[in-house]
Amino acid sequence: MTDISSQEKITLAHGSGGKAMDELIRSVFVAGFDNSDLAAMEDQARFDLAALQQQGNRLAFTTDSYVVDPLFFPGGDIGKLAVTGTVNDLAMGGAKPLYLSCGFIIEEGLPIDTLKKVVRSMQQTALEAGVSIVTGDTKVVHKGSCDKLFINTAGVGVIAAGVNISAAGAQPGDAIIINGYLGDHGAAIVDARGDLALQNSIESDCQPLGDLVQAMLAVCPEIHCLRDATRGGLATVLNEFAQASDCCMQVDETKLPIRAEVRGMCEILGLDPLYLANEGKLVAVVPAAAAEKLIEVMHSHPAGRHSAIIGQVKETSKPVSKPSVLMTTGFGSQRIVDRLVGEQLPRIC
Repeated sequence: MTDISSQEKITLAHGSGGKAMDELIRSVFVAGFDNSDLAAMEDQARFDLAALQQQGNRLAFTTDSYVVDPLFFPGGDIGKLAVTGTVNDLAMGGAKPLYLSCGFIIEEGLPIDTLKKVVRSMQQTALEAGVSIVTGDTKVVHKGSCDKLFINTAGVGVIAAGVNISAAGAQPGDAIIINGYLGDHGAAIVDARGDLALQNSIESDCQPLGDLVQAMLAVCPEIHCLRDATRGGLATVLNEFAQASDCCMQVDETKLPIRAEVRGMCEILGLDPLYLANEGKLVAVVPAAAAEKLIEVMHSHPAGRHSAIIGQVKETSKPVSKPSVLMTTGFGSQRIVDRLVGEQLPRIC
């Protein structure tokens, strides 16, 4: 068998289905993710349905792909991002994330040490999130056919009985909550690309949110809407809620948690922090009566220390008689926060 320890870079042979590929899978992925389901080396992972049914009455299933540039950035990397993003997509439906798959598209010439570093990060993040990476796939493409490394992850989770979270669930009078600072991930990626010679210490907020969501559901099972504010940021999520629920989302600019460093970068570059991507921030719409208790619980969780109530849901009315997002500015005026037009920052996740 080919000794991968004697090789420094990925070659096309590592994707050929032969000895080199087998050694790559066993020494990097099976060893790195280290669980019995993956070690079986079957073409699929197999689960006991009875065990799943004990945890809930519905399955949640999602998939996402990650092409971030650069692969490593302050606060994270493509591996951490791939696990976090898919775990969070499951959590936003109220599901307890359980299992992930991962597919790697690797460019010929990628240093094997880089791949190992990404795998270690994925495993560390999976352990933190309480999930197992149980099946996957590897493809190697010619140099220039992709940019170093792309990852696809799919995830399965279980939703407990009585949990019904939907973008269409917002009701007039509901409170709008976010679990912390906005725009950190987008700002960190801009800084990591090094094109602008900016000097700051902004780190990505990349973090799994499944445990936070379960803590929220424990005190407020009737959460109406929940979504992570990734590409398109807070503005996009609020517009999706408004459209699906046929309501007006009204937020207060003075209550939005945004770091001074992120505001400064946005002012320099002409960006709007409302549209910057986040990878560890959720937006929740909840009954107003439960909002303060929920904030108290979120503040006690590491992923929610800076949580804040930022607005409320209202019926659609003048000046805008259709589902919309309105923001009360620091000057007391109101402006419409529309959907993002174009692309502020490509390849941020």
